[in-house]
Amino acid sequence: MKQENFLPKDYSPAEDEPFMNERQVEYFRRKLLNWKIELQAGSRDTIEGLQDGTRNIPDVADRASEETDRALELRTRDRQRKLVSKIDAALRRIEEGEYGYCSVTGEPISLKRLDARPIATMSLEAQERHERREKVHRDD
Repeated sequence: MKQENFLPKDYSPAEDEPFMNERQVEYFRRKLLNWKIELQAGSRDTIEGLQDGTRNIPDVADRASEETDRALELRTRDRQRKLVSKIDAALRRIEEGEYGYCSVTGEPISLKRLDARPIATMSLEAQERHERREKVHRDD
């Protein structure tokens, strides 16, 4: 197992340091791992809530409302499950030394973008081009 790098508690990646140096990589690795732990804890809570929440509700309207709430919760958890797989992919990119670089252009993804969306695989410009092409094809 890889030795954990020291990272000051108040550390934040800066544009004036070398891109994806050890501290930046460790910062994003920890950010991704913490996000994954939060999502998985939420999933456990949902499962426990669904198992505990199976009760007989006599009122039809209340039962329909309860089922709607459950369906919404399950949809949310499904999105979060997909997000966990994207986090795992980002962690793999860190291990492979590819994290932080655009999968389309190979250029560095801005630190601000990575901080806001650590699972990003494209630079903002490449993402915008991709979305424009997607919209054009969808409108056809």
